[in-house]
Amino acid sequence: KKILGIFILLVVVITITAMNNESFLKPYNVENTLRWTGLFGIISVGAAFVIITGGIDLSIGSVIGLAGVMLPKLLVEQGFSPWLAVPCVLLMAGLLGLAHGLLITKLKLQPFVVTLCGLMIYRGVARYITEDATLGFGAGYAGMKTWVRGSLLEDFFGVTGGYDVPMAFVYLIAIAVVASIFLNLTVWGRYLYALGNNEEATRLSGIRTDRIVILAYVVCAMLAGFAGMMFAVDVNSVQPSSHGNFYELYAIAAAVLGGCSLRGGEGAVLGVIFGAAILRVLYNAINILGIKTEMEFAVIGVVILAGVIADELIKRWAASRQLKST
Repeated sequence: KKILGIFILLVVVITITAMNNESFLKPYNVENTLRWTGLFGIISVGAAFVIITGGIDLSIGSVIGLAGVMLPKLLVEQGFSPWLAVPCVLLMAGLLGLAHGLLITKLKLQPFVVTLCGLMIYRGVARYITEDATLGFGAGYAGMKTWVRGSLLEDFFGVTGGYDVPMAFVYLIAIAVVASIFLNLTVWGRYLYALGNNEEATRLSGIRTDRIVILAYVVCAMLAGFAGMMFAVDVNSVQPSSHGNFYELYAIAAAVLGGCSLRGGEGAVLGVIFGAAILRVLYNAINILGIKTEMEFAVIGVVILAGVIADELIKRWAASRQLKST
């Protein structure tokens, strides 16, 4: 029901925007919206893994920033090939997620505190190693942009004309399929939901909950690192002080809007994708309809608040119905 509701909301937003501006449905704008939905959807899926466990990750934006600056440093300054640089950055992001998980499970620190510190540390490291200078990829790596801004039909199959599917959106679909299979068809996926519903009961049933928590934070960080590289390639340059700033808000908002409960134990990947799409369509509508861009964060804030309020009201309604039935 939650997924159906968010899908209907997405259709309503698209319809209203298209009715007010015909350029909204033009191929270029649709492909641009799909590309950005793909990029933000990837980090939203990662955030969903953490939120399902009942945790939170505020460091997503800074991990994106650090991964974004590390890629050109390895490629341009260190002379790494893309086939070596990309795995190195992904490994770095995975180690950051591992650190988060260990601090939360072994030292029993609050996820909010751990990831808030990560937010500040990783941003500071990114600015320090670059001396706060903007990094670029140069002409030698122009071909990498095809893997982000490229179109599936035209660039990889030679089919031209009409709408096309951006590669960033293709990555999102591939990641979403794998994530859905993991969450719905594997034992570890069921453990993830069980942990979010009742951590103590899950632990007492013999499940090693620490491993599940660590896995969630590693997945979240690696997806943030992957997206950070794609964001960097997409714009062909990286400003360490701003690359990925506040992107954790998009990720958390999309996950909550898509049906993930901040209490944990609930959420579906398809809903998260719809949530990310709504945020990007809203952002696109703000620009197309001539609304001041300063309203962007206000819209995101309202969306998060509305999602939390709706989640609370649904929980209370469900509890009330269950009480009456007994």
